[in-house]
Amino acid sequence: MKEHPALRLWRGHTIHQRSIPFTHRFKYGLALIDVDIDRLDEADRQSSVFSVDRSNLFSFNRRDHGNGEDVDLRPWAEQEFAKAGIDLKGGAIRLVTFPRHAFYKFAPISLWLGHDGDGALKGILYEVNNTFGETHVYAAATPNDVRHEHATDKVFHVSPFFDVSGTYKFTLRWSETDLRLIVATQKDGAQSHMATIAAKARPATSAAFVSLAFTKPLSSLSVTLGIHWQALKLWLKGAKYHSKPKQSSVRTTIATPKKTVPETARRLEKTA
Repeated sequence: MKEHPALRLWRGHTIHQRSIPFTHRFKYGLALIDVDIDRLDEADRQSSVFSVDRSNLFSFNRRDHGNGEDVDLRPWAEQEFAKAGIDLKGGAIRLVTFPRHAFYKFAPISLWLGHDGDGALKGILYEVNNTFGETHVYAAATPNDVRHEHATDKVFHVSPFFDVSGTYKFTLRWSETDLRLIVATQKDGAQSHMATIAAKARPATSAAFVSLAFTKPLSSLSVTLGIHWQALKLWLKGAKYHSKPKQSSVRTTIATPKKTVPETARRLEKTA
């Protein structure tokens, strides 16, 4: 089995589209890192402008994920996978997330990709954060080879312009070179919102990170600024504001495999 680099870079874009009670759509470029959580020492040595648990132009800090402590991430991840009945049998776990850029990081979503000993993708953790400092995990098995579809109730407050109700439908296509993710929100039989990520893998070289710094300065901070800018636009359009409820003590929700996703999701996937 081919061993992949401890660290990779993904470049692409995200699209968000609201359908109810009015249409609102935006598209932003994004950059993600992809780290093998068992090989962080290797990732730390891969580029002079990228560090693990140290300040640099770009970095990855363990305390930004999992239980929020500066500890080995694997026990936490294996425990979360086990809640969904997934046994990785010691296989690799790769974390696709937004990098810390200089002093700042905010990751609306991070993907924990769990593989078995033969390298097959067996499960995924969607680690979702809101701007209030809260985190929730949606965990799902990935029994298919290419396209993974699963659904779960929405239980976590993400945006003040959506209440905590409805159903999430996830569609994931993942390979060593391409990432396609669709998260569609449905309520009362209608699709209210859709978010996508489309990205391609690139070597995580120093030149690639420096290029990212010049082409997307303050890339991590711009994620948060973009969220608040779009929130202002929604407020001006008359979107209903929902106060943040108290977060549930249950921090992990299991998503179940689905055979179909909305046709609108399939159309958007083709153009993402």
